[in-house]
Amino acid sequence: MTRIFDLLAYQQEKHPLENCINARQEDGSWRPYSSREIAETAEKAAAGLLKLGLTKGDRVALVSYKNRPEWLIMDFAIQMAGMVSVPLYPTISIGEYEYILNEAGVKAAFCGEGDLHEKLGIACKNTPSLDYIFTFDRQANRSFWEDILDPGGVGKLQEIKQGITGEDLVTIIYTSGTTGNPKGVMLNHSNIMYAVITTADLVPIRPGEKTISFLPMCHIYERAVSFAYYYRGYSVYYCGTDNLSGPEGDLASVRPAGFTAVPRLLEKIYEAIYNKGLELKGIKRALFFWSLSLTDDFSLDKKRTLPERLKWALADRLIFSKWREALGGNLRVVFTAAAPCPVKILRLFCAAGIQIREGYGLTETAPTLTMNTYEPGGAMLGTVGCVVEGVELLIDESDGAYEPGEGEILAHGPNVMSGYYKKPEINKQVFREIDGKTWFCTGDVGTFVEGPGGRKFLKITDRKKELLKTSGGKYVAPAPIENRFREDFLVEQIMVVGDRRKFVSALIVPAEEALKSWCLHKGLQWGPLEEMVKNEKVIAKYQKIIDRLNPQFSHIEQIKKFRLVPHQWLPLHPDGSEAELTPTLKLKRRVIQRKFECEIDEIYA
Repeated sequence: MTRIFDLLAYQQEKHPLENCINARQEDGSWRPYSSREIAETAEKAAAGLLKLGLTKGDRVALVSYKNRPEWLIMDFAIQMAGMVSVPLYPTISIGEYEYILNEAGVKAAFCGEGDLHEKLGIACKNTPSLDYIFTFDRQANRSFWEDILDPGGVGKLQEIKQGITGEDLVTIIYTSGTTGNPKGVMLNHSNIMYAVITTADLVPIRPGEKTISFLPMCHIYERAVSFAYYYRGYSVYYCGTDNLSGPEGDLASVRPAGFTAVPRLLEKIYEAIYNKGLELKGIKRALFFWSLSLTDDFSLDKKRTLPERLKWALADRLIFSKWREALGGNLRVVFTAAAPCPVKILRLFCAAGIQIREGYGLTETAPTLTMNTYEPGGAMLGTVGCVVEGVELLIDESDGAYEPGEGEILAHGPNVMSGYYKKPEINKQVFREIDGKTWFCTGDVGTFVEGPGGRKFLKITDRKKELLKTSGGKYVAPAPIENRFREDFLVEQIMVVGDRRKFVSALIVPAEEALKSWCLHKGLQWGPLEEMVKNEKVIAKYQKIIDRLNPQFSHIEQIKKFRLVPHQWLPLHPDGSEAELTPTLKLKRRVIQRKFECEIDEIYA
């Protein structure tokens, strides 16, 4: 299989499911879609696109606030019609919609709920190519997606499908850059299918078992994972992050065997667990924090003595089993990527019997380059795993700004993109010829470390373009510092500052609920966060956190001063103000520096 839509026939043949895809209805029930229904509806939709007058190679946009079966069906339909999908983030501005729609020459768009039709409608006025906008929900005076379904055109579709190869362009995904306009990553069928087939069998979930999907499918991470679910024959339930937990939540309802996540979600789950522990009294509180302390020296594949096994068994029965039950009771596997996951979080969940594995990749690599796996010796906490089969990585040390053995990660393999759409000059910068091979420059800095069985595991140390240089000429990598400080439950967000400055400092956004619990525990009267960040005892608490963690870094990397920021950084502000995070929750460092220029100047005054 080299074409993504081949998965439709493959699942019907190998793992036919009556509940292939499942979506929540307004009454709270789950509406199942069978393998056959998904395939047949996708074919009718593909025929409908052709009936509209669209032809092979035309661009079609998809955008929704939540994952839904219609999104997946139209993705398959666009593929079978030989067209190119352009997934859009729902949270970007109208100006960004206009830029992407115009550059890609999008001719039709399918959108979900909320204000998306309105945003596309405004953007359409300045997008001459955009002829059609369809909604996934019936709305008055708006074109509904099911109206394009054309059962009579399915026969004609077969000829077009036969002419599609794995080398055909299948999608242009616009990356959410931290600076400048987004760039369109061009991926063909084979790029994505190679990553899917190479990695899908490494996950220990059996065909027919349940998974949930809530990360946005407009991102290559969840989209490729969704194709892997299809390949493996998992039953997928589309959820939202606003209804995951609780007795009526999606975790309790579905009881999934696994799911994908980003580190921030895992951190929030940890913070909720920790705050519950703070509310306990007496022996229950003591047992909770005793169990938590056991995870400090947890390591994978460690052989325990009999006394250690007894202690862990007690902790599991009294504490950890309750955590698993709160997450559905059947959860075994969580895969995380998109950003570095704090080692403390990895240890905690793995120790509690929920095996988290971290991987690494980019939109430009469709996405997977490395994975920590689930077999004995297949994972090393604090790394992003071993290089997947058929992919090559090279550490470029020519920059000279890093430690020996450390440098920019270059990638070569069948999953690497063909380039950025209409960006020849940038393509010249990101591709490099070495020893007769074309290497993609990831912009990430890393090194290989020896792990179990002598295997080489990749450790990401920083982003090349985010490397700071102090006024004293010393290089500082902010990401490892930020990741370590975010492990503390009182730190919601942090950005290290210090480029061309005398020393390193930080802006810190407190974790509001955790700080409130701490204040009440200490007898401090709680007030608005804007006031609490000025409280001397609160400031002193964060200074203690810095004093405790600073010795883990070199003198030049240590945070000398900080400011507490009372407003959380977001990828979208309701008032339309400039976002501090990209849609994939990466820091927009220049935006934050500009917004908090006064606070930063005060630090260095």
